[in-house]
Amino acid sequence: MKRIALLVAALLLAAPAFAATAPKVALQSIGDLPVVERTPYDEAATPAQADAAVKAAFDRAKKSHKRVLIDLGGNWCGDCIVLSNLMELPELKPFVEKHFEIVVVDVGRFDKNLQVPARFGFTARLIGVPTIIIATPDGKLVNGKDVFALASARDLTPQAIADWLAKYAS
Repeated sequence: MKRIALLVAALLLAAPAFAATAPKVALQSIGDLPVVERTPYDEAATPAQADAAVKAAFDRAKKSHKRVLIDLGGNWCGDCIVLSNLMELPELKPFVEKHFEIVVVDVGRFDKNLQVPARFGFTARLIGVPTIIIATPDGKLVNGKDVFALASARDLTPQAIADWLAKYAS
């Protein structure tokens, strides 16, 4: 039994070694982030349109063998705007596009398109946004205990966000 515990501990410690290497982000602070995208979420999207967008991302992922990154948020959310703009940085955007099929879903003020997180078992009120769901092309949740990690994106460094994304890159 002790031998199994040691093996499991060794595998857990080695797990980050299998993650992609995050690109180096030149910005030292979120305060230096240029704001280019102010409304990344389609507020007019119906549940059917949100479901279609998610389905399209999974269809692309099956062909590209990338993971799907579902960004649940709202245009009213400062952390959502920060994350959206950070992922547009020249040093981060190619990395994100290389590893993920991205779909952005407006959840309003936690009252719209909640069928999307429910698909992954998140049926209670979301703790915060952005909520980031990362899944394999066949729909298996990858970051189950970590979906709310970027809900306070403006309190993180740009490099910390890049490192978090790299942890779940395919």
